[in-house]
Parts: sequence; C-alpha cells; structure tokens
Amino acid sequence: MPNKEFLEQYPLYRKFQQAFPQTIDQFPIVKIKMLCPECISEQTFRPTNKYFENFEYQNYPAASAVFRCVYLCSHCESFERFFFLATGSELKWIMKVGQFPSWEIQGNPNIETLLGQHASYYKKGLVCESQGYGIGAFGYYRRIVEETIGGLLDEISGLMTGSELELFEGALVKVRGTIVTQEKIELVKDLLPAILRPDGMNPLSALHSSLSQGLHAESDEECLEQAALVREILIFLVNQVAASKSASKGFTDSMRKLLEREAK
Repeated sequence: MPNKEFLEQYPLYRKFQQAFPQTIDQFPIVKIKMLCPECISEQTFRPTNKYFENFEYQNYPAASAVFRCVYLCSHCESFERFFFLATGSELKWIMKVGQFPSWEIQGNPNIETLLGQHASYYKKGLVCESQGYGIGAFGYYRRIVEETIGGLLDEISGLMTGSELELFEGALVKVRGTIVTQEKIELVKDLLPAILRPDGMNPLSALHSSLSQGLHAESDEECLEQAALVREILIFLVNQVAASKSASKGFTDSMRKLLEREAK
C-alpha cells in the first residue's frame, strides 16, 4: 500500500481502509496504468521517488504522515503524475489529499447511453465524488436508482423463463403498488436470476443495504463510500442486463435464420 486501485481510481479525501506498515520505508512501491497526455494513450507509470525522502530518516513512523509520490510515464519518460497522501493516526486508512493532474472525471459512455435522460445525474455524481462531496454524490446516484428502478426490474424479468419468471412477475405486481424504492428492491432482491449474481453475490441486496442506511444520518465520508458502492452496482446491473438482452436477441435472430433456411 499504496496500491494500484487506490492510486488509479480513488478521488481526493476518500479513505482507503486497510492495515498499513508501521514505518514509511515499508510501504511497497507499485506501478500504475493511467492516461498519458503526451502519448495520448494509457501507459504504465513507474515511481521515481522514495516515500521517505522528505522525512528525517527512512524508517519514519507512518502514522499521521503526509508524503509525496512521483510517477513517470515509462513510454515517453517525460510526463509525470504527482500524488500527495495522508495516513490516519491508527494506520487503518490512507487517502489522497492532493493529485496532479487532477483526478479524471471520466464517465462510462456506454452507461451514459443506457441511462439516457438520467445520464446528467451520473456525471454530476462523478464530479461530487472527485471533490470528496459524498452526500452530493450519494444523492445523485440515489436519484438515478429511484427514477430507473421500475424500468430496470421490468427489463430483468425479460431475462427469466418458467417458474422463475412467474415468481418475479408476481413480485412486480406488488412493486407497482409502492413508491418507496427500498420496498421495491426488498420485494424482488431474492428472486434475482443467476446471471445477475456474480459468484453468488446479490447486487440488489447490496443496493438495498446501501440505500437503507439513509442520506441524512451519514457523514460526508460515509456517504462517499456508499456513493461509490451504489455507482458500481448500478453500472454492473445496467451493463449486465443490456448485455444479456443483446446476447438473447442475437441468439434468437440466429436461430430464426437457421430455421428459415432449413424450412427452405
């Protein structure tokens, strides 16, 4: 630690939770892969400094420390990225307190297309995340869920057949009788098809848990963590449903052409 996920993907002021070494010199040095404006492509960046360079000695205590990481593009060997990191007093978390160039606010174009008129909420949520505004980010992502959950559940039913579909459609009748998002998810979360349960994990259950924690009772920091979870679950569900529908349509079209050819 610091690791790739943290350096590449985390915005400012979002805490990366885990246990850390006791001294700065024990922190592992990792390579990262990010956009290089000079190369106009994603490249591998290698560290060019030691984390302990600004401290009095190498094995300086890591608790409550602020230090700098410098990364150089391995391809052009001219473009640099800088990270300024801070650790907690109990060595249970680390976060970025500065970054240059700033954290890229890159939305997923496929997700934006699939979200349609709700894509603006997605972009605004990303902006809030980049600035560490957890309550704002959580609010925007929650609004997407509230306004799209009905249509998303209808699309999920299109991935089912037989008794599985019968049970799900029975629950959907009750879903249409409530306006509370958490209640809608509660009614169907245990009926999700296997294709939407990677490694047996249930994204609707996780979404229900995140939303149920509420917006006003949480701190900005806690909402930032929840916002990232809600965003990731949304992206998975929207992508997976769209991909499954596309694959099903492709299979149906191919079978229809094959049957028509045999009939001739």
